[in-house]
Formats: sequence, structure tokens, C-alpha cells
Amino acid sequence: MPNETHQFADRPFGDDPLEEHITASEVVHRGRYMEFRVETIARADGTTGRRDVVGHPGAIAVLALDAQGRLLFVRQWRVPANRALLEIPAGTLDVHDGVTEDPDVAARRELEEETGHRAATWRKLAAFWTVPGFASELMHLYLATDLSGADGGDVLGPDEDERLELCHLAIDEALARVEDGTICDAKSIVGILWADRLRSSGSL
Repeated sequence: MPNETHQFADRPFGDDPLEEHITASEVVHRGRYMEFRVETIARADGTTGRRDVVGHPGAIAVLALDAQGRLLFVRQWRVPANRALLEIPAGTLDVHDGVTEDPDVAARRELEEETGHRAATWRKLAAFWTVPGFASELMHLYLATDLSGADGGDVLGPDEDERLELCHLAIDEALARVEDGTICDAKSIVGILWADRLRSSGSL
């Protein structure tokens, strides 16, 4: 199948001298969740360039705090890292018929799928770009409290290709694992530091 190429009309630049506009976009591959593109850009000074971009629908990550004040983590094998990583629950937003899932809905789904827990109280903490140098993934970070085990006949579980181990860590233990390099996943480090900040301010 030939690559798809899309052209975009010129539009005026704003006040930011670093602003870049996409003038053409070539789709070189579509995966399960992601789209790989080579984009031609124009700058305000008249020069042009090319960018390799991974289109991503976005994702969520959850700081799930249990009644003992421990955070829930999942341990899973990550092929690009060639090792198992300890991470806070997280997942990609689903896309159905071109419509991207609401992050609030995805957070609840992923928590149940990955940990077997549901939360009665939810709070959105932040949204951040994970790798803005080449990907459009915007991750939404949530705090989930008042946890209970999911029960009933409609309990959600991990995807068929996921193998997960559930782990509970106190915030201080999680911080120690960040400091010694045991926890080296970026979203999890952001979440743990955010949890520590909330605890220090009395907002947890």
C-alpha cells in the first residue's frame, strides 16, 4: 500500500518566533494504536524542515491509594526496555469509529483492568506530554481513593496480551525505589513525586 500524503493550506504565523506549521504529512505506517508520519514544517523565517512524528490518541495514569496509604503498582515486561518495570496503572485511550475515549472513563477502566480495583473518589491532577520531541501522547494523571475490590459478573481484566503482577508500596518506599533506580518509568516517577507533594501539603 502506498504511503498517504496530505497537504495543508498556508496560514499566518502568530507572535511566537519559534512557531512551526505543518505543510505536508506523509503517513508511513499505522499500528494498533499509533500512526507514524513524516511531516514537512515551515517556520516563520521562511525556512523548512522535516519531523518524524508518532501520532498517539493519548493515555491515562492513576495514583491509586489504598486504605493503608499505599500506592498500587503493576509489574510488567516492557519489550523496548528489555526488562520488567514497576509502574503505576496506566493505559492508552481507546478509539472507536474515529472517536477518542474520554480520559475520565479510561482511568476507571484501566484501574479495574490492571488492578482489579474500583475507586469511589477521583481527582484529576495534571496532564503532561510524555515525549513531545516525537510523539503526540498527552497523559492525564488521576488520584483514585476509597478503593474496593471489583466484584460481580462484569469485572474487567487485563488485555489478552498483558501479564501483570500487582504490588502495593508505601509512598516513602516508592520514593526510595525512585532514588535507587528500581522505579525508572517516567509517568510513575511523576506520579510518585506528585503523591509526595500532596502528602506534604496535607492534600492527600
